[in-house]
Amino acid sequence: MVAQLTDEERRRGVVTFSSGNHGQAMALAARELGAPAVVVMPTTAPKVKIDGVKGYGAEIIFAGTTSTERSVRAEAEAQKRGLTMVPPFDHPWIVAGQGTAGLEILEQRPDVATVLVPIGGGGLAAGVAAAVKLSRPDVSVIGVEPAGAAKMNSSIAAGHPVTLDRTESIADGLLPVRPGDLTFALVKQFIDTIVTVEDQQIVDAVLWLESSAKIVVEPSGAASVAAALAGAGAPGPAVAIISDGNIDLERLEEFREEARARSAGR
Repeated sequence: MVAQLTDEERRRGVVTFSSGNHGQAMALAARELGAPAVVVMPTTAPKVKIDGVKGYGAEIIFAGTTSTERSVRAEAEAQKRGLTMVPPFDHPWIVAGQGTAGLEILEQRPDVATVLVPIGGGGLAAGVAAAVKLSRPDVSVIGVEPAGAAKMNSSIAAGHPVTLDRTESIADGLLPVRPGDLTFALVKQFIDTIVTVEDQQIVDAVLWLESSAKIVVEPSGAASVAAALAGAGAPGPAVAIISDGNIDLERLEEFREEARARSAGR
């Protein structure tokens, strides 16, 4: 999206609101294209994500703890400073960019039967689902949300986007209280089903990925694997999209210690 802006828009700069993953992506793109970048983050953002955004040269503004609070502050900064908003999920260019992951899966694994994708605001899920279903309608696409942040599931049940009173999960990258209007419409059209996973399942998936796949993943990125390990998906090869890797090593060690304690208590 940053590459598609005009020279004047890039000169003025870009802004987004993010728990940290999209913010890092935008900050990197802006740095590579010579655009000043501002990222509005929650006051509860993990240090590893804060450091990542700073490392790519972006200015950070902290605002509240919810996606709504971040959005309001980012919009205010855009108006005040003439910045272009690069939304974290609810924009056609963002959805299209995310959807290229779906095309890569089909290219690299033409035998795939199921694709599992985590859902935060829905940009990744909407893009991947549209790309996969428009190319291979026979492939099952499953969206995965934390049980404590099932905003898309609730919206599908209601028939329209709904705003949750609150969200709570260890998967901080999947905590928007409301899906986007565009992402909701695409998810409703293209995703076969949405499942939820509990925080403990997500933690177990983080540890399984580290020990079995030798991949360090944050909880938000492991939600899809948690669903796969729980048996979600059609018979045949499944691809679980791991979307995020920003986890403090101290936090990872806490997960290990908790797992050892549970094992010892059996």
